[in-house]
Amino acid sequence: MTKAVWTAAVTAVACFIMATSAFAQATTTKTVTVTATVSARAKLTLGAAAISFADADPDVTSSITAAGLSVDVKARTTGTGNVTLTVVSSDDLKSGSDVIAINNLTWTTPDLTAGTMNKTTAQTLGSWTGSGNYTGTQNYALANSWAYNTGSYSATITYTLTAP
Repeated sequence: MTKAVWTAAVTAVACFIMATSAFAQATTTKTVTVTATVSARAKLTLGAAAISFADADPDVTSSITAAGLSVDVKARTTGTGNVTLTVVSSDDLKSGSDVIAINNLTWTTPDLTAGTMNKTTAQTLGSWTGSGNYTGTQNYALANSWAYNTGSYSATITYTLTAP
């Protein structure tokens, strides 16, 4: 009887091993290709829609400053793509027929490129390589002069962000 039990046990183990092998041989696999399209994108956010300069005595204040303008750039491009932020004025500062030359408007910045406003050539405010987020503050200043005629002067400046 012991022989019969052992024979039955060996037969059961053998059947289990063969069944497991047969099950493994019935396995199939499939693949799926995953694709994602990532396009160039550029987003520019400015901290204000207007910049104002208060009146000041030219003998006391030779340059009038405005509150700092926050600049936030988000760009997605190639690893070697050049991201460029420029600024240009549409014209000089005007009040009716009175004019203050736009090159009297300058800016400094701790994290971008300092410069002087121009009405014909866009000035580079920042330039980076590759995708990412870039932030900074632009501090505008207007030269103050006794030669300016009284009035409320304005001009439109345009920021352009390029991320190829």
